Amino acid sequence: MNFNLKNAWRKDKTSHSLPEVFSSIPVPKKSTFWRKYLAFAGPGLMVAVGYMDPGNWATDIAGGSQFGYTLLSVILISNIFAMVLQHLSVKLGVVAERDLAQACRDHFKPTTNFILWIFCEIAIAACDLAEVIGSAIALNLLFGIPLTWGIVITTIDVLIILLLQAKGFRWIESIVAGLMFIILVCFGYEVIISKPEINAILGGLVPQKEIITNPAMLYIGIGILGATVMPHNLYLHSSIVQTRDYTRDSEGKKEAIKFATLDSTVSLLLAFFINAAILILAAATFHTTGNQHIADIHDAYKMLTPILGASMASIAFAVALLASGQNSTLTGTLAGQIVMEGFLNIRLKPWLRRLITRLIAVIPALIVTIIYGEEGTTDLLVLSQVILSMQLSFAVVPLVMFTSDKAKMGEFVNKPFLKTCVWIITAIIIVLNLYLLFQTFFGE
Repeated sequence: MNFNLKNAWRKDKTSHSLPEVFSSIPVPKKSTFWRKYLAFAGPGLMVAVGYMDPGNWATDIAGGSQFGYTLLSVILISNIFAMVLQHLSVKLGVVAERDLAQACRDHFKPTTNFILWIFCEIAIAACDLAEVIGSAIALNLLFGIPLTWGIVITTIDVLIILLLQAKGFRWIESIVAGLMFIILVCFGYEVIISKPEINAILGGLVPQKEIITNPAMLYIGIGILGATVMPHNLYLHSSIVQTRDYTRDSEGKKEAIKFATLDSTVSLLLAFFINAAILILAAATFHTTGNQHIADIHDAYKMLTPILGASMASIAFAVALLASGQNSTLTGTLAGQIVMEGFLNIRLKPWLRRLITRLIAVIPALIVTIIYGEEGTTDLLVLSQVILSMQLSFAVVPLVMFTSDKAKMGEFVNKPFLKTCVWIITAIIIVLNLYLLFQTFFGE
């Protein structure tokens, strides 16, 4: 099987993805289920970070404040889509031992690859933009630091964190897990003090016909769906799953796929709870008190403490935003390295690659902040989500193509039922994102 698989890919001296950490984390060969699970746990958390980045906050806040709990079902459906696509990403990385960018370079012609690379770099820059701005807004809300200086600070601190990779990939995974725990605690506190209606929450998880028939609700619903599945996560996951030192044979790969999928599914459930908590908080705090106009991170921060009567409400919100922004920038810069090395086979020192990625996002953020101030950064957040929507199809289609190809995947090829499901998910994502783009540029 391995011989056939190798023949299905071009022999172009493809080196390992993230070679400095490839197969660097030991996996116990004969051990208990939980010890093996813990050995594989980590990449899923790093991927889940992208599903709760600051770019998602605005759509969740707007959805909750305007329509209460109704759009919870959209967050749930988005997460199910994400779980399936991340499973495919795991399979590609483990079976082909290529990340998605390397797989594209092997399969497509140089011109196609160059176009895909450009689109992907634009998407990562847009994603990084949202995260840099989110962190800068959090620093502004917590400490009164001007947005311009906040953007500069977020550039420096993420580079310091990424330097810890020299100590081992587990350091980065631990930092991500710690920041995610902070977000979870902050929103757990927010949800408890906002006292949401449990029956309304359960009702919101069931899809309503109104989501389709109400144009305003449909628009925000598509925004949630379109901004949830992050294209760079598909490149990231297919790479970092290879950091585990599992046995590179058929049985070893089966086990790796099982545990890595479990890791990402559990992590994405956490992301679902955090995204749902943002919407629930907005619904319980703003929708029920007649503040349906709240759709902005700044407005939400200012209104939380007066409405809930808890002095810590706004602070916890801003701390969660800062942790979210830092987490997302960390994984976004790593994805940038994977994409450039995978598509172009250019090897730069990791710190230099990350510096380039940061500057691509920071320079437009600084320019807009200096010229337009706070209002401009909000518009930039929206624009970043639109760009991500445009890029998503260019990552999902190749991933589904490769994992459905018997010659490339051998015995691990997508089974007929899964193949049907993923093409349906792909079609839904493409149609909804096209609709979102049309509404953004030509809608009323």
